[in-house]
Amino acid sequence: MSTSDLCQALLGHYCTKRHRGKEDRKEALERKRKVLHMVSQWVALCKDFLREDEHVKLFMKTLCRYVLDDLYEHPALEKDVRELQRLYQLHRRHAVDEYSPQRKSKALFHQLSLRENGLQSRGTQSETKEVLCHVYITIDSYLGMRVHAGILAQELLQAVAERMDVPQGELVLVAVTYPGGRLLLQPQDRVFSDSLRPVGRLHACRKDLGEVLNPFTDNSELQQRTARMLSLNTWDVAVALTNFDWTIFDSMHEQELVYFTFNRHASSSHTVALELLLQRCNEVQLWVMTEVLLCPTLCKRVQLIKKFIKIAAHCKAQRNLHCFFAIILGLNTAAVSRLSQTWEKIPGKFKKLFSELETITDPSLNHKAYRDSFKKMKAPKIPFLPLLLKDITFIHEGNKTFHDNLVNFEKLHMIADTVRLIRQCQKDHMGNGITQKSSSEVRAYIDYLHIIDNQQTLFELSHRLEPRA
Repeated sequence: MSTSDLCQALLGHYCTKRHRGKEDRKEALERKRKVLHMVSQWVALCKDFLREDEHVKLFMKTLCRYVLDDLYEHPALEKDVRELQRLYQLHRRHAVDEYSPQRKSKALFHQLSLRENGLQSRGTQSETKEVLCHVYITIDSYLGMRVHAGILAQELLQAVAERMDVPQGELVLVAVTYPGGRLLLQPQDRVFSDSLRPVGRLHACRKDLGEVLNPFTDNSELQQRTARMLSLNTWDVAVALTNFDWTIFDSMHEQELVYFTFNRHASSSHTVALELLLQRCNEVQLWVMTEVLLCPTLCKRVQLIKKFIKIAAHCKAQRNLHCFFAIILGLNTAAVSRLSQTWEKIPGKFKKLFSELETITDPSLNHKAYRDSFKKMKAPKIPFLPLLLKDITFIHEGNKTFHDNLVNFEKLHMIADTVRLIRQCQKDHMGNGITQKSSSEVRAYIDYLHIIDNQQTLFELSHRLEPRA
């Protein structure tokens, strides 16, 4: 049901009278209280999604009026009407706050703070949305960073310039639109549209429209890149990755999985956090591949793979299975796994550890190894979200929503049980979440990952390192 249809159905059920047989006052009171109880539960659970819905605003106002009219006949509704008025006032307050000068100035402050990495609580998520932004610095590699949706072109260029150690004055931001058009963004231009989509594929270029970097031909630069990665502490890297993921995951509402699966809304505004996490999983996988395949020397490549195996083990220890999967999948991609000379040099104990970690990602028996391992972990913890979405999609597509024009509640209960896992994973029994402190150097590195996303380029790099026999 759409929100509008549900509101109409609830109002109709609240006001309806039985056509067959006479309904006594007790039955009428029970029916009305059931409707009010459901509304209370619905608004409490879904308030973030309902806040901007005009149908819900009108519905709450109308229902309040109906209940107040019924108080004379049903004094027992007094407690229910107080609760309904509280919800209605809360709903109105949020709606008014959306347009207040204070709210606007706060939102502007957050948009201008590139260094502010924490997602806001669920209550303010709609006002301060964050997105993962990809800025291409060569034709097939990009800098991945998390920014506020209202970011301006000059702020984004400043972040890119700092990360790439290039003077900002030498750079311009170009959006490549389809099919093949180029749009030069002015400093005060917004990078993202209201639908949270970039205005085109973003490229940071020198003012002569040349690339910021040479396409990975400078060996000294690659050596420096590898040396920086090898200098980072593996536990700190895992902590920074987990903090990044947890900040987004903790802001995610379980209903995002339902919206994503049922695809009721063309806009992605209801699935922002979920889409961020899915993008991040893909980014981390590509980052692992990029680091290994850009390492020109065999001994350093062996050290890098050992480092990533340890980072994956630490992510598992920190109960971040989302990032754990991404790292293992990155090491298992064809472009990396085919480096036989490199893998032969990996010490036995690391090969054994990698084999044990791989076992958890084994998809056989419907990912039994992962499910058993994850079930034993205490909350808070971060699940591997693609698998959770697969489970919900399987339930949705494998079962009809309606049977003979009746709702298939068994299907809906199965979906509810699955998405409820999000709430269970977000529970914080320790009072301090899953996050820990990591060094500022590591955070700066993890928040701005330089990634090659062209599979052909990655394979060419792989064959350049170890040519086919």
